Formats: sequence, C-alpha cells, structure tokens
Amino acid sequence: MDNQKPNAGIDLEEIGEREGYVLNDTSLIQDKGLQTTSDGTTILIPQPSSSPNDPLNWSAFRKHLILIIISYTAFLPDYGSTTGSVTLNPQGEEWKMDPNVVNHSQVGNVFMVGAAGPIVVALSAYFGRYPVLFWWMLLSLATAIWCTAALGFESFMAARILNGCFSTVAQGGGLMFIKDMFFFHEHTRKINIWSGFVILSPYMGPLFASFITNTQIWQWAFGVYTIQTGLAVIAIMLFVEETYYDRKTVQPELVPNGPRWQRMLGIQQWRTGYIKNTFTEAMMRPLVIICKPVVLISVVYYLLVFAWAVGINTTLSITLPPVYGFGPKQIGFFYFTPIVAVILGEIAGHWLHDLLAKYFARRNGGRIEPEARLLAIWFSMPLMVPGLILMGFALERHYHYMLAAFGWGLFAFGVMVLTVAINAYVLDAYPEASGEVAAWINFGRTTGGFIVSYFMVEWAQRQGTIRQMGTMCGVVVGAFLLIVVLQIWGKRMRVWAGPARFKTG
Repeated sequence: MDNQKPNAGIDLEEIGEREGYVLNDTSLIQDKGLQTTSDGTTILIPQPSSSPNDPLNWSAFRKHLILIIISYTAFLPDYGSTTGSVTLNPQGEEWKMDPNVVNHSQVGNVFMVGAAGPIVVALSAYFGRYPVLFWWMLLSLATAIWCTAALGFESFMAARILNGCFSTVAQGGGLMFIKDMFFFHEHTRKINIWSGFVILSPYMGPLFASFITNTQIWQWAFGVYTIQTGLAVIAIMLFVEETYYDRKTVQPELVPNGPRWQRMLGIQQWRTGYIKNTFTEAMMRPLVIICKPVVLISVVYYLLVFAWAVGINTTLSITLPPVYGFGPKQIGFFYFTPIVAVILGEIAGHWLHDLLAKYFARRNGGRIEPEARLLAIWFSMPLMVPGLILMGFALERHYHYMLAAFGWGLFAFGVMVLTVAINAYVLDAYPEASGEVAAWINFGRTTGGFIVSYFMVEWAQRQGTIRQMGTMCGVVVGAFLLIVVLQIWGKRMRVWAGPARFKTG
C-alpha cells in the first residue's frame, strides 16, 4: 500500500516536464503533504486520486495483467509482418512471380504498421483507449484470416496492407496504457517490458515461419498468426479496461455508470461525454506533438537507426541461402541469436535505465531531466557499430555463420537498449502526449524499414555487404550526433516550444 497523505493538488508532471522530476525530496513530501510509496521515500508522480477506479490505484496484478496483454498485442504487428518475409519464395512459386515483387505486400504492411499509429492515438483521444483497442484488433483478426485464405497476390496484398493498419493499435499507442496505470518511477521498467515484446517480434516471426514452411504449406504460417491474434482479442475482451482517468477536473467517474461491455464497445464513453476532446482537437494532437523539436529529432534519430534492423531482418531469407546454403530450417535457427540478444538487452535494461537516471539526479540537484534517459544510448553505440561491421565482413567473405550471428546479436542488443531510452525520453518530455509520442516513434521505426526494404538486397548484390554495412555504420554514428544535440540543447528546445496543453492526458 502507498502512504496516503492529503493531495496537495499540484501538477508534479507539469513541474517535472519544465524543471525536472523530483522523487526523493523529504522536505517536499512533508511541506506539500504528497503521497509516496509505502516506504515513504519516493514521491508518486502523478499524484493518484482517492478513487479505487483510478488506474493508478488498481492492484499490481491487475495492472501487470493488462500490461502483458498490451505488450503481447504489440508483439503481433511485426510478428505478422516478418512472417511474410519467409513465405516470399513459396508464394512466388505458387503465383509464378518474382519473390521481390511478392515482397511489395511485405513493404506495404510494414509502412501501415507505422503510418496508422497517429490515427490510432487520435481516435483514442476521442472515443477512448479501450474501444479503439477492441475494434481495431477485431479488424486485425478479420484481415489475418483474409491473409491466410487469400488465393491470389492482389487479394493477399490488400489483406496485408489492411492488417498492418489495424494490428498496430497496441504498438503505436502502447505508452498510453503504461502512462495511465504506472507512476513515473515505474515507467522505464514497464516500457522495457513492452519494448521487449515489440523488438522480439520481428525475429520471432521468421523463426516460427521458417519451421512451419519447412514442413507445411505457407498458409499455415499465417494461420498460426491468425490464432495468435484471436487469443489477443479474447484476452482484450476478458481482462482489459478503459485506462483513461481524469484527475485534473471534477467529473463523474466512468466506471460506475454502466456495464463493462459498454466501455469496451465505446458506448459508455460516447454517451457520457467522459473524454472531453472534440473530434478536431483529437485529430490535431499528433500534428501538434510532431511539431515539438525534440520529438521530431527523436523520430528522425530512431528512423535512421532502426531502419537497418528492419532491412536486415526482412532480407535475410534471400541473402543467407547463397552464402551458407541455408534452407528454411537453418534460417529459422539463425534467428535465435537476435532473440537471445534482445532478451539479454531487456534483462540489462531492467536496471540500467533507472541506475543512469539516479546517477543523473545526483549530479543535478536531485532532479531527473528527460534528457537523462538518453544516457543509455551511449552504452548501445559501442555494440551496434562493431556488430554491423562484423556481420558485413562475415557475409561477404563467407566467415563462419556464427560470426555473422554474433554481429547481428550485438546490433540487436544495442537496439533494444536505445528503444527503451528514446521512448522514455519522449514520454518524460511530454507526459500529457503519451500516445502521440509513442505513435511517432513507431512511425519512425517502421518508415525507415519501409524505405530500406526496397533496395537492401540489390544494394548488397551490387556493392557487397562490407560496403553496405559500413555505410549503415556511418548513418548510425551520424544519427548519434542528434542525441548529443538533444542532451546539450534538448531542455532549451522544450522550454522554447512549450507544453502540448492538451485537454486530456
């Protein structure tokens, strides 16, 4: 139980966004009567209300159950997307098409996973988190079935593009749920869990699809994806709840006013007017937040770095067989390396991000600035650059495949660490725009992959993987300069741009 003291009614998030977040000031706790954790040492940001219906007051089990469901749902878009990277060859044979042409369905799917994110969070700001999650995942299930049953390329491509649009709901808007249910001092560890599912998913898709297509027709790979999507829909129906809660104004509570299924369908939110944004205000929110300089710079940085993770991943089924003679089963085993690397990155991140924040606070008068989150990227850079170089040399000079796998693992570990860092940074910078910043970061991630997927294979064939991945390293190092800019001038840019000033958080 948290210590319940009189709520001083001050907006600690707004103060933290402007001046830095204070977690351990005992004089502030006593003077302002702030609520703290049960041991009395950590200030709760934001301050929870006295209502048991406030998601911040829900039990730890309930919060984490919803977090796991959201994380699992966020796992599905990239899992389904990269499943298609393994089925390119059998589909090309069946439809008598060049696999590179079949890959256009893959590219369209990847693009929509990112492009639909801002739409998802805008609709959530108008209709509510829960109904948008439910309806979009229901449509995701329908389009997953369509992918499995498609008889021709045109039908399959349409299904894939629509599935990318609808499946992204928990990936593009995942930070909304984390921000709604957890306190500031818990954010990085919960983002670490959610990000772990997201970063694992593009490696798990090819892993399972390779084993499936080794013995079964390619449709079964999408059949498994359909079953997984169906399980997510069932879990959402049974256990998820509307997590938006207004603590800033005196307003009737949503929960006692109607049955749960009405909140799931959006009937209760619509009828009660619980969420105060007009449709125009909700649609403008993503546009407002991308105009904030630090958000735009963060998106560009993530686009330039994560593009190579997607590009390598979506083309390995084409590039590995000529080098090592791999079949579907061997390609599947090859994907164990980044999976292990991401899991290790998640384990390391459980402590790393909080330790760096505490280190920053000690040197900054006890205040944690959002820019403190970027320190972790300094740890990822020395892994990602040599990882790409090693992979490039291994593939071109036919070194043992374990060296190529090790290089890939180093890069994947670094990507996992920086993903948590960049998401935590934009969330701390604009806590009132949790969904919007997450959607734009996801847009940067998938847009980079969408662009490079068009030319990755041809690029490697024309210049060789040494020059190819050497260029990737140059881009990654050049993009790191954006992080340095944010660390030096990020606070000044945030003050100049001002807060988002949205009606709802």
